Amino acid sequence: MKQSLQLRLSQHLALTPQLQQSIRLLQLSTVELNQELETILQANPLLERVDQGESESYVPNPTTPGEVATPQEEGPKPEEYGADEFGGGDYTDFSGNSNRWEDSGSSNDDEGDFTFQEADVPTLREHLLGQLKLMPFSQRDQTLAALLVDAINEDGYLEQPLEELATILPPEYEVDPLELETALKHIQHLDPPGVGARNLAECLALQLQTLPQDTPRLALARELVANHLPALATRDYAKLRKALHCDENELREAQSLITQLNPRPASGFSNLSSDHYIQHEIVVKKIKGVWLASLNQEVMPKLRINQLYADILKRNRDSSSQYLMSQMQEAKWMIKNIQQRFSTILRVSQAIVDRQRNFFEHGEIAMRPLVLREIADELGLHESTISRVTTRKYMLTPRGVYELKYFFGSHVATESGGACSATAIRALIKQLVSEENPKKPLSDSQITDILGKQGIVVARRTIAKYRESLQIAAANQRKSL
Repeated sequence: MKQSLQLRLSQHLALTPQLQQSIRLLQLSTVELNQELETILQANPLLERVDQGESESYVPNPTTPGEVATPQEEGPKPEEYGADEFGGGDYTDFSGNSNRWEDSGSSNDDEGDFTFQEADVPTLREHLLGQLKLMPFSQRDQTLAALLVDAINEDGYLEQPLEELATILPPEYEVDPLELETALKHIQHLDPPGVGARNLAECLALQLQTLPQDTPRLALARELVANHLPALATRDYAKLRKALHCDENELREAQSLITQLNPRPASGFSNLSSDHYIQHEIVVKKIKGVWLASLNQEVMPKLRINQLYADILKRNRDSSSQYLMSQMQEAKWMIKNIQQRFSTILRVSQAIVDRQRNFFEHGEIAMRPLVLREIADELGLHESTISRVTTRKYMLTPRGVYELKYFFGSHVATESGGACSATAIRALIKQLVSEENPKKPLSDSQITDILGKQGIVVARRTIAKYRESLQIAAANQRKSL
């Protein structure tokens, strides 16, 4: 085979560092964005935050409510130094507005600088060990009790059998399971009530023991928990009345007493991470009869170029300033990408609001079907971009705080040839269940028939799936006295 040289032209998409950073910032939540910014601010001396006190001296140039400002074009290259590029110039508040600022001198007044610190909440282990230290126990008993505390899970239960725990101790301890049983009894008398239980029945029984002896139906509740908990879970009230020799009112009072107990006694000691905190990026309000989305100014970071290093770059243009030049370019990229991030979030949010106006007016029942492609086609963006924007980004509305992805959902056909949103169907199921007769709850088949009469064609298994997603129990478990 003869060898030869050929010249071919082809096109391919290359992700520049700036584009990669833009994509990464877009998919971050607000909490993650702030964490990312702290890391970047520590690594790049050219980038700094605008202090809260300084921001009050800036004169904003707000856009019209609901109007989306376009991102600014990138400024001159690092070698094209100018006063507006480094020293006195523009900083961006990321709502699309460019704000003029002047150097009024730094202030050394730190009297108003308060740092928020979260309360130091003890863990369940610390809480239990702190109580054990106040008990008049021997060193051996303290050690055994601490061993059991370490084996208690985050819900407050001791799942490992005492015999198994006894086998993992060093042989020289010569621990008898009866000793562990005694240590466990001491733990079960600690706060919170029910901690150290080995199953749900024991947990509820421990909590009932802490109630006053004159509590109405206390003895009946203890009997229910000790011997008839499975029948109570299945709501077999006829069998319970026969076994306990009680009437309907007595059984109802005992059941009400049990439902007030906590099946997860240690739930209050669960340490929440920052991922559980929600900060909304968008605020939706009705202004002159029109629903408009606007950015939450509280969560938008305000960044600018550090003036000290900018002055150094203006005075020195030799090779020794190459590091600062590169940091300057990265700082500009960061400011522009964050501005682009919030601008894109606002554009997508306003498009969602325009399509879901009926939801803001009438609630979940009026939610219309919506898919990512519909928003992507309108804004000229890719579906993956819409997916990144709507994930872990939240919207504050008069009806509550919702993730942007909440407003998207599949559709179910109606008899008239239209479509009904899956969210609207879930809302209808919730409404039907809330209005049902508790003695004769609606089955999935009955809910299917009711929706069918309203022109919404949906299968029974789909109703069951939606009901489970709403954490609504089956009909036999919803039955009450």
